[in-house]
Amino acid sequence: MNDNVQRKILAEALGTALLVATVVGSGIMAQRLAGGNVAVALLANTLATAAALVTLIAVLGPVSGAHFNPWVTLAALWNGELPLPLALGFGAAQFLGGLGGAALANLMFDLPAFTPSSHVRTGSGQWLGEFTATFGLLVVIRGIVRQRPAAAPWVIAGWITAAYWFTSSTSFANVAVTFARAFSDTFAGIRPVDVPGFAVAQGLGTIGGIWVGKRLWP
Repeated sequence: MNDNVQRKILAEALGTALLVATVVGSGIMAQRLAGGNVAVALLANTLATAAALVTLIAVLGPVSGAHFNPWVTLAALWNGELPLPLALGFGAAQFLGGLGGAALANLMFDLPAFTPSSHVRTGSGQWLGEFTATFGLLVVIRGIVRQRPAAAPWVIAGWITAAYWFTSSTSFANVAVTFARAFSDTFAGIRPVDVPGFAVAQGLGTIGGIWVGKRLWP
């Protein structure tokens, strides 16, 4: 494995880890400070996630493309923009980085590194929300990269910010992040048993997003 490939894989692991640490950590902080007001907690969680996402994409994008998401990596592979060995390396880095980020957030708030979540997130409405969030994310990424790549950090973070609020699932849209959040029994968590339903919905959204994106921007 040459140095350039190692840099790309490290960037994906680090970016996913810090993204998950932000999602989980800000959720814990928000829940502790919001005094039971779930709307305020979700708003704080959203703003922290959006800020981190803009920063991470801007900083690590030139290194690896800043996927931080196996579905985005799959789209790049599907479109012939990424070789299979590197895509597999990205996927492994994203899942391991996500777990590291969850552990980091939990430990920063004096919680066990890993605790299975008890937060129920299931049902057709939430699955449709995940489909919508992931579909939109893939379309937005293809569109902005084809037209104004320099604006990608802001536009992608803008979509995630909006989807936090207009989707029933609060927009996970990332199977590695979903998996990692199952190991934090906190505000941002998801029961391990609910992860497969979210993953299937995200996968279908990815397929739809790739199909539509390729037709809008061949």
